[in-house]
Amino acid sequence: MSRYRGPRLRIVRRLGDLPGLTRKSPRRSYPPGQHGQNRKKRSEYAIRLEEKQKLRFNYGLSERQLVRYVKKARGMTGSSGQNLLQLLEMRLDNTVFRMGMAPTIPAARQLVNHGHVTVNGKVVDIPSFQCRPSHEIGVRDRDRSRKLVEQNLGYPGLANLPSHLEFDKAKLSGKVNSYIEREWVALQVNELLIVEYYSRKV
Repeated sequence: MSRYRGPRLRIVRRLGDLPGLTRKSPRRSYPPGQHGQNRKKRSEYAIRLEEKQKLRFNYGLSERQLVRYVKKARGMTGSSGQNLLQLLEMRLDNTVFRMGMAPTIPAARQLVNHGHVTVNGKVVDIPSFQCRPSHEIGVRDRDRSRKLVEQNLGYPGLANLPSHLEFDKAKLSGKVNSYIEREWVALQVNELLIVEYYSRKV
């Protein structure tokens, strides 16, 4: 399945708060659809599927991309669930979003795709680029790029900057100091259920 481009609030109503997908909040608290208000008890599979969908929609991934990340997380040492979240949080589009340079992850992906973002002084236009400690994230030295980011900084998606990042608003540049810790992941998700979901598929 390709990347989702439909109504975002519909997804938020179904899955709960997704800070990376949209800043808007739905007027109705129950899921969309004819039977949204009287949902029956969900099966274990449905709960795992929902957690997986949260991750997909929040970070804007296709199913194939997420499967690749799960395989990579399994091959690393430590908890597969935490490794998976770390890989997704250290993507360039998410790092740009967490620094406040874009209001949502889709907006950050567009900034990166259009060549407005630099890593260590070089333009990088691949949203899935993996940031590492000591990487310096900046804005391309042109008026259009700087204006776009300055506008976005007035309306950041999340209020708090994670402890693994630093950002200088005057210079429009930031730095990755370390890998993200679990408590700084903004999405409320049970990563173990996602690993369980894929354990039978991958």
